[in-house]
Amino acid sequence: MSLLRDIQSSVVSDTPNLECVLLKLRLLAARLESDLLGGWVKYELSGYPDDVEVPSYRKVVVSFRGTFSGAFGAGINNAPIPSWLVEQHAGEKWTKKTIREGISSVDDLVKYAEKSGSIGLDCSNLILLLQGKIYEDYACNDISGSFSRTSLVQIQTEVKSRILEFTIQLEKAMPSAADISLEPSQIDNINNRDITNIVNQTVYNITARDHATIGINIIQGDSKALTQKLEQDGIPRIEAKELAEIVENEQPISQEEPLGKKAQQWLMDNLKKAQDGTWKVGVSVATDVIKEAVKNYYGL
Repeated sequence: MSLLRDIQSSVVSDTPNLECVLLKLRLLAARLESDLLGGWVKYELSGYPDDVEVPSYRKVVVSFRGTFSGAFGAGINNAPIPSWLVEQHAGEKWTKKTIREGISSVDDLVKYAEKSGSIGLDCSNLILLLQGKIYEDYACNDISGSFSRTSLVQIQTEVKSRILEFTIQLEKAMPSAADISLEPSQIDNINNRDITNIVNQTVYNITARDHATIGINIIQGDSKALTQKLEQDGIPRIEAKELAEIVENEQPISQEEPLGKKAQQWLMDNLKKAQDGTWKVGVSVATDVIKEAVKNYYGL
């Protein structure tokens, strides 16, 4: 059985081992020479570091309940606390938890919450932020937060769905991919741009409407066209023009690394803008957008 068929068969089985499926997909990404796909698989397996943007399907809604005491022995127990109030006084980071753990940890949490149906959170710090702001004249004694097991199951489903959709679209665009095996072999008709576009559409859910498609159409040596392409793909015009000028005045380190030293430093200095939402593209996608565009500029 080919590697592609093996992945498809595993992911649609009744009880797929997602960790195993992702390891196979990582190998497929290496055979296809797709760093973009390999990066996503790496983070799904090992977890998302704090400095890496997390996909929207890994953000779950948290609900809260609290215990309050008032004068003369009055009390309110296990009362629901509106998420809106929590956001107003403590911020959205409390109401929408980001699940950064690797897929095996997600699987363990799903099993752990099979009976209870939810995962509890430590909200002791939240008591201070909400003290006196929920019920007038009542002290907040305790707050508990939780998110549903269903939201974790949805993460599993999203990962499976994106893997399957990617393999289906890859096979349509490049039938020879179905012949890729565990043994290293020469693959005919690999079009890295097509693969990148398929990864963006099926894994990252990015389309041309999002202004972040990585399909490149840059005239070699045309810095103006490079600027326009980067701007089209979500990099603000000022930064796009700045990078184009740097690229125009230096040479790539190698065919594998299209960015020169100044361009690399520029990328390190500016990626934080992708992290905080200033750019219209995420960190991992921005890196691939820029490197692919610069490769085409140099004709690599």
